Amino acid sequence: MFRELRQRTEQLQDKLPADPNPTPIARPGDYRFSFQYDGVTREYLVHVPTSYRPGKPTPMLMALHGGGGDDVFQADDSKYKLISKSEQAGFIAVFPNGYSRFRNGMLATWNAGRCCGGAQKTNSDDVGFLREVIHRVERQASIDPRKVFVAGMSNGAMMSWRLACEAPEVRAIAPVEGTDNTTTCRPSHPVAVIEFHSLDDNHVPFNGGKGDLSVAQVDFTSVPASQSKWVAIDRADPAAKRVLTVPGAHCELHAAKPGGALVELCVTDTGGHSWAGGGTQQGRLQPSTAISANDLMWNFFSSL
Repeated sequence: MFRELRQRTEQLQDKLPADPNPTPIARPGDYRFSFQYDGVTREYLVHVPTSYRPGKPTPMLMALHGGGGDDVFQADDSKYKLISKSEQAGFIAVFPNGYSRFRNGMLATWNAGRCCGGAQKTNSDDVGFLREVIHRVERQASIDPRKVFVAGMSNGAMMSWRLACEAPEVRAIAPVEGTDNTTTCRPSHPVAVIEFHSLDDNHVPFNGGKGDLSVAQVDFTSVPASQSKWVAIDRADPAAKRVLTVPGAHCELHAAKPGGALVELCVTDTGGHSWAGGGTQQGRLQPSTAISANDLMWNFFSSL
C-alpha cells in the first residue's frame, strides 16, 4: 500500500509540489503528505483505520523508523504490525520520514541528541518538524489532543525520548531498542514511558556503550540509566513492581506519584535489535515472541 504510494508519487514528483495546506482526511485509508519545513521537503504517511468517524476524537500514534530506514519501512505491516494494531485498536497511525540527503527519503535518520547520522551532524530540527506533523494531522483529522503518543525503533526510539523532553503535545512514549541520549531535558509536564529492550541487543547494548554491530559508534546511554533519569523526571515511585512475568520476558512498573507519570520497562531475554512481537526485520535476529510491544504499549497508553 504505502510502497505503491511512494512509487506512484516518485513518478510524479516533478509535478507534485509540497502541499503547504493539510488536506482534510474524510475517510479511512492510507495517505501520503509532504510539505516544506526548514527549507527541505519532508514527508509523512497516515493510516486511518476502518473504525474512524470524522468528528469523533481519535487517538494518534506517531511511529518513528530506525536510523537508515524510512517511513515506508516502519509502516510495513510484515515487519512492525502497526497497521494491524491500528485497525484492531482504532488509533490513527502516523509515519514521518527522518532527515535524508536523498530526494526519495531513503537512509533517513533523526537528530535525537548524541545520535544519529546526517540528522545529528547537520543539527536537523526534527523536533520542530515532528511537532508540525502532529499539528497538521490534528487539522486533517479528528484527533484527541489528550491522546497523542509516540513510539520508535532504535534511532526513532531515541527521538521519542527527545520529543518527551521538548514536545508538550506528547502524552506518552514507547521507545523500542533505543535509550535516552538527549543532551538536555526539561519537559513541560510529566510524560509517561513504557520502554522495550532486549538483553542481547548488539546495536544499543542494554548496559550502555558501543554496540558491536552499531553503525553509529556512539557510546549509548544504558537502559538502567534511562529508566532512573525518567523515574526522577516523572516523579515516579523509585521502587519498581513486577507487573508481568512470562517465559523469556518481564515488565517492571514505577507507579506514578501525585502529579507524576508512570515509567515502565519491558525486557526480553532474546531478540537482539528488533521489535518484540514484530515480523522478521532484515539483517537482525528473529524478534522475541515472548511479548508483543504493540499490545503492551497500547494497553499502557489506554490506561492513561
